[in-house]
Amino acid sequence: MIITRTPLRISFAGGGTDLASYYRSHGGGAVTSAAIDRYIHILVSKKFDPAIRVAYSRTENVEHIDQLQHELFREAMRVTGVTGGVEIHTVADIPGEGTGLGSSSSLTVGLLQALYAYRGLLKDPAELAAEAASIEIDRLGGSLGKQDHYIAAFGGVQYFEFHADESVRASPIPIVPAAREALGDHLSLFYTGQTRRAGGLLESQSSRTRENVPALDRMKALAKEAREAILRSDFRALGAVLDEGWSLKRGLTTGISSSTIDGWYAKAKEAGAWGGKIAGAGGGGFLLLAHPPSATRQIEEALAPMPRTPVRISAEGSRILFVGR
Repeated sequence: MIITRTPLRISFAGGGTDLASYYRSHGGGAVTSAAIDRYIHILVSKKFDPAIRVAYSRTENVEHIDQLQHELFREAMRVTGVTGGVEIHTVADIPGEGTGLGSSSSLTVGLLQALYAYRGLLKDPAELAAEAASIEIDRLGGSLGKQDHYIAAFGGVQYFEFHADESVRASPIPIVPAAREALGDHLSLFYTGQTRRAGGLLESQSSRTRENVPALDRMKALAKEAREAILRSDFRALGAVLDEGWSLKRGLTTGISSSTIDGWYAKAKEAGAWGGKIAGAGGGGFLLLAHPPSATRQIEEALAPMPRTPVRISAEGSRILFVGR
């Protein structure tokens, strides 16, 4: 039996510049993001017969890998060479899709980690991230970027550079545990209750890359500013980066925001938030806010009944928790 744990993520700045339509033709992309202490656990165990049992929000019992309806499970099994005789179970701290916290990418990274470990193989974070991105983007034709796979694999707080030749440079942002704790104290996630599929928004955004180049160039620069703000523990400056980035992102394509989301964001700022954004592609999911800890209660009251999720940074990326019979 193998059990892996893979974190979800929040992105501070640069999202959208990790799309191939931008980084291949405009000097590369850059994203500053962090893994958080909300996880997807994967359990892989040997089955008594050659069939396959996969349990997520539903359960599939099939005789052959080609019969699996869940594409990520099917392709991860193909890539790793585990094609039958297994049971795979998932447990997510934040269930469902469309939350903006990178759940599909964390699932794919965690699946690869677990399935390789089941075969007695260990892959480094860069290999896991590259293979997970290839599954979602190349094999399944997804329109998403690469950032989610890399932060899920590496963990911590990272500055990623995405190059035109498809290489990725991961630069950990060196902050001590106390500073990492302080960063979390200045962040909150609020679940809007609205979910959406990121693919349509990202496909639309990608198709408009040429006209959005000035905005995307500035968003790439904001990723570096976010990195510097985190290094200085200047959380007000980080909030300003989030605020400017959200303003730019809203203009990339329709559907990223709405009058309802704009209203929530305005209420949060009136209650003391320095800045924020809808996590992920936009349109719903979690609202990420940067704010002084003293304003937490006022923001909670302003956004009630939306539930608040405290943020804690996960220093580790995808890891193997258990190996046994």
